[in-house]
Amino acid sequence: MNYQDINAETITRWIADGWKWGIPIDRETYEKAKNGEWDVLLTPKKSVPHSWFGDIRGKRILGLASGGAQQIPIFSAIGAHCTVLDYNDKQLEAERIVSEREGYSVEIVKADMSKPLPFESKNFDIIFNPPSLCYIEKVEPLLFECARVLKERGTLLITFENGINYITDENDESKISQSLPFNPIKDPTLFREEDRYQFSHSLTEQIGGLIKAGFIIRDMYEDTNGYGLFDELNITSFIAINAIKAPSEVWESLSGK
Repeated sequence: MNYQDINAETITRWIADGWKWGIPIDRETYEKAKNGEWDVLLTPKKSVPHSWFGDIRGKRILGLASGGAQQIPIFSAIGAHCTVLDYNDKQLEAERIVSEREGYSVEIVKADMSKPLPFESKNFDIIFNPPSLCYIEKVEPLLFECARVLKERGTLLITFENGINYITDENDESKISQSLPFNPIKDPTLFREEDRYQFSHSLTEQIGGLIKAGFIIRDMYEDTNGYGLFDELNITSFIAINAIKAPSEVWESLSGK
């Protein structure tokens, strides 16, 4: 088994234990969204500004590693045409159950986002990617794939992490004991049985990779874990990014080509 298969099994176990990111929205939440009352999360606590989406009616949205029926049903309720990609069967099953319960259509795709995305180029208006980069070893190839499957001037809403979650002792958040980067494949002593394979990524990898892939950052905000000592001290660990795929002529001028 590769590390992604192991991670998929781990998430199945988390879901069985009541993992909050694996609990689908209920009918009341779906109905409220149809009436214009809705919010979605890219980070644990702060809702994404509605202005980041614009009018999404009729837009093609890819929920990237966004299974679990928390965001895609909302986007569907307010008129978007949605595709969800995830590598966990339980997360995708939740999408199927809610779509059948509420009577909307959604394209459900099982795939590994650490590999080339199984979509045609320039296919989506918006990509929505909640926290999940920690489950893949290399970020830059995915960012280039996001640029490929987005239409020009398409929007990427994505979550980055600053790495702080990996520097403390796993049994004592107040004790800094680990250097970065955190990569249990390169250093097996870092393997954590509960979390399995997770990886830290530098902002050079994430923001630098975003720029290299042809994106322009329009807005961002930070957020905490939502629990634990870092949350109590308001120490942020997540960064929500609103980026646009630059038109080719703009990117060429910015890159000096």
